[in-house]
Amino acid sequence: MRSGGIADNLALVRERIAAACGRVGREPVEVKLVGVTKTVPVERIREAMEAGLEIIGENYVQEARSKLQALAGLPVVRHFIGHLQTNKAKSALECSDWIETVDSRSLATELNRRAAPGAKLPVLLQVNIGGEETKSGIQESELPSFLAFCRGLDRLDVRGLMAIPPFFDQPERVRPHFRRMRELIENLRKDAGEPRSLSELSMGMSGDFETAIEEGATIVRVGTAIFGKR
Repeated sequence: MRSGGIADNLALVRERIAAACGRVGREPVEVKLVGVTKTVPVERIREAMEAGLEIIGENYVQEARSKLQALAGLPVVRHFIGHLQTNKAKSALECSDWIETVDSRSLATELNRRAAPGAKLPVLLQVNIGGEETKSGIQESELPSFLAFCRGLDRLDVRGLMAIPPFFDQPERVRPHFRRMRELIENLRKDAGEPRSLSELSMGMSGDFETAIEEGATIVRVGTAIFGKR
């Protein structure tokens, strides 16, 4: 990081996104940057927004709700990126524009029930790409039927997939998981007969987002590289 200032950090992250895109012939505009604001004070979030951050991601419903009023009126899109319990779906919708972590039929059903009539709620389906017992997400084998179920719900707009792969201190070790996610979404697009549908692939965080971009990520979730260590 250049000076530790949020504006400088954000600029550096964008440079790294552009460089990663350049290495694989992609355009930086293809990648959405979500600033992960878990435990980040509102003042620092405002500073990031003033520097051009347009999307924030929160992991906890209670924290997201507490920040909602403080950031009211500011031009920001809110993604919910943490594990979401079905009984908190209503509260999550009150403070989120996107839900990235739809991982069960019960949650999808409740989000559909609670979403505004006539609206289409953007959602991503979370895949447990590493098969880890400690992480949420559906298994690869369940993905086609789960996608079909969610697409049958009239208030959900399934935009793509999301994953939190196993953690490695070397980005190259996580590359196979990112590559597998790309294969999964490409197969789903083909099977649906809609190559342009399922356009979003959310994967990659501060330690590995460049590798994720090289493997097809369209959304990266970056906290520490922007806001510093918590």
